Amino acid sequence: MKLFFLRFFTWWNGSTFGTQLWTRRFGELVGTDEAGNQYYRTRGGKIDPTLGFERRWVIYDGYAEATNVPPSWHGWLHHTVDTPPTDETYVAREWQKPHRPNLTGTPDAYRPSGSTLASGRRPKATGDYQPWTPGQ
Repeated sequence: MKLFFLRFFTWWNGSTFGTQLWTRRFGELVGTDEAGNQYYRTRGGKIDPTLGFERRWVIYDGYAEATNVPPSWHGWLHHTVDTPPTDETYVAREWQKPHRPNLTGTPDAYRPSGSTLASGRRPKATGDYQPWTPGQ
């Protein structure tokens, strides 16, 4: 019963019941990325009369976070390119790094050495710092 209510009322954890129903009725699976996100478009590439172009959407695998979408799928979702990455034969260059989502606010976020979140203690001042006082 809990899973039913989560699917019905929460949009940030996977897809809602309404999105699942819409996807089954009008959607066609285009592909899946490395993170497990599924990408859909209107069945047959049909043009939506209210928008003037086909609808494209993503169903996230887990928590809905937009930075989980890789650049290639982002371009397809936003109609920058017409060919989905599953239809391309693109080979990444050796200097290209794999996509990583934004980790800000997570335990894996970058914390520089001076951050109080990095080690719990800030290093002592080295003596080259002169605090500003009013009137100087």
